[in-house]
Amino acid sequence: MAAQDVLSQTTRLASSSALLQVLFRVVTFGLNAFTLRYLSRELIGVVNVRLTLLYSTVVFLAREAFRRACLSGSTKRNWTKTINLLWLTVPLGVFWSVFLGLVWLHLLEVPDPSVVPHYQAGVVAFGLSAIIELLGEPFWVLAQAHLFVRLKVIAESLSVVSKCVLTVILVVLYPQWGLYIFSMAQLLYVSVLVLCYIIYFVMFLGSPEATKKSFPIARMKALLPTLVEDETFVNWKEAWLTWSFFKQSFLKQILTEGERYVMTFLNVLNFGDQGVYDIVNNLGSLVARFIFLPIEESFYVFFANILERGKNVKDQKQDDVAMAANVLELLLKLVLLIGLTITVFGYAYSQLALDIYGGSLLSSGTGPDLLRCYSLYVLFLAINGVTECFTFALMCKEEVDRYNFVMLALSFTFLCISYFLTHWYGSVGFILANCFNMGIRIAHSIHYIYDYFQESTCRPLTGLLPSPFLVLVYIISGVITGFSEVFCCCDKGWMARLVHVSVGTLCFAATVVTMFCTETKLIHFVRSQ
Repeated sequence: MAAQDVLSQTTRLASSSALLQVLFRVVTFGLNAFTLRYLSRELIGVVNVRLTLLYSTVVFLAREAFRRACLSGSTKRNWTKTINLLWLTVPLGVFWSVFLGLVWLHLLEVPDPSVVPHYQAGVVAFGLSAIIELLGEPFWVLAQAHLFVRLKVIAESLSVVSKCVLTVILVVLYPQWGLYIFSMAQLLYVSVLVLCYIIYFVMFLGSPEATKKSFPIARMKALLPTLVEDETFVNWKEAWLTWSFFKQSFLKQILTEGERYVMTFLNVLNFGDQGVYDIVNNLGSLVARFIFLPIEESFYVFFANILERGKNVKDQKQDDVAMAANVLELLLKLVLLIGLTITVFGYAYSQLALDIYGGSLLSSGTGPDLLRCYSLYVLFLAINGVTECFTFALMCKEEVDRYNFVMLALSFTFLCISYFLTHWYGSVGFILANCFNMGIRIAHSIHYIYDYFQESTCRPLTGLLPSPFLVLVYIISGVITGFSEVFCCCDKGWMARLVHVSVGTLCFAATVVTMFCTETKLIHFVRSQ
């Protein structure tokens, strides 16, 4: 596939994934606001922190390394061996589900059954849901590698809508069921997700469209584990790369979900406070996750396809190098400006957002400070997502192994800092520790990118340098909205709130107009792609 075609389809995939993330986060956002009125904070804390952590840990450890290894390189490969390798995620998922399920049941603090009923059933259901989702992994990787945008949109949209409809119905009719509600909803979600992929491939394989695209798989039977005579069961190069990524993914999971592990294993917050933290965390990440994560996932595929892993810049096709550098520069500029916008305006509007969303339950206490710190953390997330996306797509096995040692040291440091900062600053300490963690990871990735392009005329890191005039507009907007919050928010009535929102709208409009005038190259890229 031509580089320009890959870029075009990758951009479509990122855009569609971003829309999906909007749906997921908005639904979670609304679902939390709804359930707060029917269920206890403790129940929400157990579901959104304790049980969701079990599910995400099992799924991440079982499949993340396989995804990165099997999506590296061209789609022209021995797909039989790749699919065989991907099916190994299922027994790995069973192992992690059983092992971690026992830890969650017997080693961690068990919630009070009168406040959070049916905890044991919840642990079993969330562990089982992880295994069910892994059954669809070969289908997901095949679809992602061939950029099946519509399939991902339909499958994940249907599964999220199904989960939410069932949750709302059960919460209204049977709130006393407790964790049974969320257990059934989670099992429905993964079942619908996997079935959508299976049904699509049943209809697609053997069709005229598949023949026209020269799709490498012809029958559904080929998507099952297959022994090939006189050949190895898996591609050992992919297998060793998977092992390298597995060691890295184990550490990355600790860094990604570090605050939840500290909450879960060290009991620094009670279940009620965990519930509030998670709600604020979901609100803070609403914009960050639906934009940055799809960009990272989709452009990882782009960089892995257009540049060859393990080769230095002089040995690559120079046209592809130039295109990759240009895309990287513009992506860095795009996420930097989004992150700066959220940081600047998030500071002055955190308390108002929480007050509208959850009333005094969220807008009093540490809630506003949490969301303000998260607005800064979004900027770190923005830059880290793109820089690591490029770095991981280009690292050879030896470089991945070396990076694993860096991640090991960083994981230990992060957990220690999280523990101490939480004791000193409460839940805000989690956000500060995450900022430190992301800062170190960004520094490593920037160093890799700088060294990679040193022998080239391309300088993609200039994407991290916004226009000085735009920076000035950001500073002025931050000062004006900050004063507006002091004088107009949030206990001075709705008219004062409307004035505060109007001031923010004018400042935001001025910022966007300045972007269009100063960042013309980026605007052209966004419009054309």
